[in-house]
Amino acid sequence: MAQSYTALTTGRVPGQLIRYAVPVVLTSLMQALYNLVDMLIVSRMLGPAGASAVNNSSQAMLVLTQIAIGLSNGGNVLIGQYFGAGDERRRQETTGSFFSLFALLGLLFSVLACAFSRSFLVFMGAPALEEAAAYLGISTLGLFFIFGYNALASALRAVGNSRAPMRFVMISTGLNVLLDLLFVGPFGWGTAGAAAATVFSQGLAFLLALFYLLRAGNLFSFCRGNLRMRRKYILLIFKVGVPCAVQMTVAGISWLTVTYLINRYGVVYSAGNGFAVKIKDLSMMFITAMGTAASSMIAQNLGAGLYERAREILYTAMKLAAASAVVMTLLIELTAPLLIGIFTPDPEVIAAGALNLRIEVLGQVFYAIFISYHALMIGAGHTWCVFGSSFANCILFRVVLAVSFEHFFGIVGVFAACAIAPSISVPIGMLYTHSNRWRRSLVEEEQM
Repeated sequence: MAQSYTALTTGRVPGQLIRYAVPVVLTSLMQALYNLVDMLIVSRMLGPAGASAVNNSSQAMLVLTQIAIGLSNGGNVLIGQYFGAGDERRRQETTGSFFSLFALLGLLFSVLACAFSRSFLVFMGAPALEEAAAYLGISTLGLFFIFGYNALASALRAVGNSRAPMRFVMISTGLNVLLDLLFVGPFGWGTAGAAAATVFSQGLAFLLALFYLLRAGNLFSFCRGNLRMRRKYILLIFKVGVPCAVQMTVAGISWLTVTYLINRYGVVYSAGNGFAVKIKDLSMMFITAMGTAASSMIAQNLGAGLYERAREILYTAMKLAAASAVVMTLLIELTAPLLIGIFTPDPEVIAAGALNLRIEVLGQVFYAIFISYHALMIGAGHTWCVFGSSFANCILFRVVLAVSFEHFFGIVGVFAACAIAPSISVPIGMLYTHSNRWRRSLVEEEQM
């Protein structure tokens, strides 16, 4: 087997960041295709009602998935800092505690989410309730695989291996497309079939990652002693991961609030919003992946005490992300109706989705800048700062402005609020960076 880890503390920053980030971009793209393919196939075969059902259910699953991703940041940062510091014993012990914790959390979230899925959709006022309930009820069963895969993939990325997770997701996405076509088409299972296809695919990604780590004995040894949950590392994982999970939950709740406001305008705007969200998420893949890559690189470098290199990673990631945001914004402004038309031939849905997309995409440059600042906060293990930034962005700006602007400008006001909201996190990130608090890493704080 090829070397399964890479030190990110040496070499030219731009080239190394891009090499590390490209597999993360492709991984994020493949993960986004899970729901995108569901939306496309369901929309073409079941119409706007099916698309609306997948959109509302996907927003709920996004919140739960973001909790898994947020908590996994705790393991990623801690493992990365121990790897950068050359502390092999603590890296192994942290990894084992991380895996066992996420196995338990995956089971717990699967059971609870499945039990409350229908009640949640009723609360959200989902226009196509039965189709949405069928999709969400089955999708929640995959939360065990989502938690498990994110733990395994985070441990790999923490030691500089971003290629293996990319391969796992590419394979599982291919399976998802095939099963979607089969379950929704010839089998005629509707939205339930699309959800089942996604769960099977998520299970495959988890098993591939697990098999890889079992074979790569130099990364982690799956024995009883190593898998013991050690209180010290669990607390550190939660110290970093819980603020990230809360931050992502807050972001998810803010988007659920926006979805609720849009749902009140009927199935046309609900479906159009679903398509716009998928396209916008795809357009931000590079930005988001650059933030993920930068946080892993920064964690290793701070663990090694390379502070100026960590700063260079921050600003290199910011420049690349901002350039991507400008290019994607221009492309979407020029082609929004064509992009929405990929999903549906309905002219009303196309018009609604294009309006949504053209307004909201204007906030991408702000997003590119603050996500880079968040990468520094996460890499240093100071995730409560990320939570504070996100709370200001999502609740104080997005939700408050969306409710206020809707009162005066209708649905256009909701879209405008979403475009403006990311701007508040930019000055917060600047203040954190200039404070130099990030120079004291999580590993150093633990040793004090």
